[in-house]
Amino acid sequence: MAEEWIIEATDVRKTYDGVEALRGLDLRVPVGSISALVGRNGAGKTTLVKILMGMARPSAGQARVFGLDASSPRESVEIRRRIGFASEEKDLDGSMTVEGMIRFTAAFFPRWRDDLQQRFLRKFELPPQRKVKALSRGMRTKLALLLAFCRGAELLVLDEPTAGLDPAMAEEVLQALVGHVTNEEMTVFFASNQIAEVEQIADRVTIIDRGQAVVAGSIDDLRESYCRIQMIFEDAAPAATFRAAGVERVLRDGRVLTVLSSRGSAAVIDEVRELRPVSTDVRPVSLKEIFLETVAGED
Repeated sequence: MAEEWIIEATDVRKTYDGVEALRGLDLRVPVGSISALVGRNGAGKTTLVKILMGMARPSAGQARVFGLDASSPRESVEIRRRIGFASEEKDLDGSMTVEGMIRFTAAFFPRWRDDLQQRFLRKFELPPQRKVKALSRGMRTKLALLLAFCRGAELLVLDEPTAGLDPAMAEEVLQALVGHVTNEEMTVFFASNQIAEVEQIADRVTIIDRGQAVVAGSIDDLRESYCRIQMIFEDAAPAATFRAAGVERVLRDGRVLTVLSSRGSAAVIDEVRELRPVSTDVRPVSLKEIFLETVAGED
């Protein structure tokens, strides 16, 4: 059975004052997944989130959420009604109390969940009568998540949900997110540059750099397909060129030749035998290493 996509972005481009923030980005998010969008600051993560939410229009290409056109003013309103959204900026009115902010937000969402509201008020220990401006950054994050969780949304879209939080608070937020998704059987799409958090909760990841997707897939599949093949030679390692598909990087260091492959080791090792190394070792590659090799390692 064909996979059902809740988010589809095809050749999406966005230019600001002559600078390309997105350069033909493709993205697919399956229904029921926890999908992460990972990249360095300035890679285009927030720009894509804004396009999906209908807060910015692409210069070219198409973005669809729930099968609706995110660039259509009318359809983007329907998209936002069906999404629970929380951004790094935590757009909250500081003059309101926590209770007032909740009541104000609930008025815009007919499917507001009072049961979840009470659950997360207790779980997050939010003080109802305290002004939003008097809350710590961590408490503002919790309030923003409560507002997103309680909308009766089909999809959660989160932009850097743990930015600026200490490790203990970040862990509490992540556990609340996973618990909510498990209980409500919903889809989550979140942008982050915290690889450890992505590995902890996501089942799919798209790594973007300079406005383009450079790696995409399930985390389990990426771990299975990426590997590092290290060869040691009696003398200096040869300047080898590999024909095998999926060879991402080749590094020579004295007697050692290392190959990063995105399509397993079998085809590379077939070629390696011709080079007659003293030893050959195949090692798994972590998501962090994939990120560093494909994004941070590039100039």
